[in-house]
Order: sequence, then structure tokens, then C-alpha cells
Amino acid sequence: MYRVVFLLFQGISLLPMSFFHALSEVAVFILARVIRYRRDVIEQNIRTVFPNHSSQQVNQLIKQFYRNFADTFTESIKLLSLSKAQIEKRCTINFSVVRQLMQEGKSVQLMAAHQFNWEYVNQVIPGQIPGPYYFVYRTIQSRIFNQLFLFLRSRQGGKPVAAEAFAAARDQIFSQPAALILGADQNPSHPDRALWIEFFGKPTPFHPGPAKGAIAKNTAMVMLNLTRKKRGYYHLEATLLTRDCAHYTSEQLTWLYKKETERLILEDPANYLWSHRRWRHQWQPAYGPVYKGE
Repeated sequence: MYRVVFLLFQGISLLPMSFFHALSEVAVFILARVIRYRRDVIEQNIRTVFPNHSSQQVNQLIKQFYRNFADTFTESIKLLSLSKAQIEKRCTINFSVVRQLMQEGKSVQLMAAHQFNWEYVNQVIPGQIPGPYYFVYRTIQSRIFNQLFLFLRSRQGGKPVAAEAFAAARDQIFSQPAALILGADQNPSHPDRALWIEFFGKPTPFHPGPAKGAIAKNTAMVMLNLTRKKRGYYHLEATLLTRDCAHYTSEQLTWLYKKETERLILEDPANYLWSHRRWRHQWQPAYGPVYKGE
């Protein structure tokens, strides 16, 4: 069955990109007007970050979000058949800082936020670094689509690591200079085990794992910024946060990451995944103090 679905999607992917952007417009209408996909969550998140925005500004940002969100998934189908040269034309990359660190023998932890179109990231990074590139994924319940997305995300040489197997695989990953990408802007499922940090002025839980792992392996930490140049074209930039994570506490490293995430969101708010329930959990005194960057 997987083979049938794969051939179907690969055949569809041969259609021109204009078809997928037209398909995206249909998806936007359904998402925004028919099912109103997570509309309340999206609006609440935007108003939390931009409390002084007018209703017109909020609605405009929501409209832009839906289009970028839909483009991400329709463009991902096209990625199944784009050549390496075509992908590199559509997503340029500046990874000089990562190459230099790895050539010096450092492993690098790449920190990402949910910026559109994140599916290009796994396509362009492997060919830009002098060592293995790993990405962590969460298993999709549908076995067929899980295989399809694993193929898409690893077709340029990226090495997938299931989230449930990541702790056991960490030593092997960093047995040589390697790059590992992690997204740390999700809402942790266990707020009592999270790092609570002010994010846009509001107590917010962050996963402690990325910072703790970077400290344990003394990796470098690099922030990724994926910007949209025009529809269907992107640029990925890498910025060094620190060369030696062992010199920091987990709170300090996570603070560096959250400050960069805030900056990227403020620079281009329509390019961020507002549909996450980022502030679902409310801070309680039992969780410990909220870190404020002291």
C-alpha cells in the first residue's frame, strides 16, 4: 500500500509549482473560512505577542499565516521530485559558521523555531556540512505517511532519529563531529518537568532536554533562521549562540534560544507557526521560579 501511495504522490509532484500554490489557495479557503482551523488558538497567540495590534492587523496576520501554513504542505509534495539543484535554487543557505565548527572538531546543536517552510531545512543542510546530519522526528500514527515523510526528510542524506529512541542514540550521534537539529518551541506535555522562562513577558514552559544534552556533550549551539524571499523561495541562515555549551546552565542556554526565537518572530510574524498551543499550561508555584535571564 505504501508503494501505491508513494507513486501517487510522486506522480502528482511532477506538476508545476504553480499548481501547488493554486492548490494552497483552495486549502486556505477551507482552513480559514470553512473549518476555521484552530482560529481561536491562532488569534489568542498573536494577541499575546502583539497586545497593541488592532483587529485589522491581527486579521491580516492570520490571513498571511494560513497562506504560509498551506504553502508548507503543498510545496512539500513538490519536494518529492525536485532535484538537488532545484532545491538549492529555491532555498539558499549560509552555513559557514557550522562548517567551520565541525572542521575544528566540534559537534553542533542546531536550534530551530517553527518557521515556514521547515521541510526545506532537511533538504539543504546535509550537502553543506563536513559530517553527518541528524534530525529527530515524532512517529506519525499512519504507517504509510510516516514512511512517506521519512523518505522526504532523509532523501538528501539526513539521518532520522525517532524521538523515543533519541536518549539512547545521543552518544552514537556525537561519537564524531556531527550536526543535530532540534525544535524547542513546542509546548511540553509535562509542565512540572519543564524550564519555566519568560517568553514575550509571559511564564512559558520549555523543554529542558536540548540544553541539558548540549551541556553534557559540550556542543556548540547555533540558531537557524528560515526566511521567505518570495512565494516558494527561502533562505536559511545560521547564527552562532555559543561555541561551548558546557560553560552555561540549562536555563542560560534556553534563555539564549528563546531570545533569538522572540527576535525572529517579531521580524517576520507571518512566517511562524501560530497554531501551536504554546501557552496551554499556566505556571504554578510548585513548578519552581520563572527564569528571567538573571
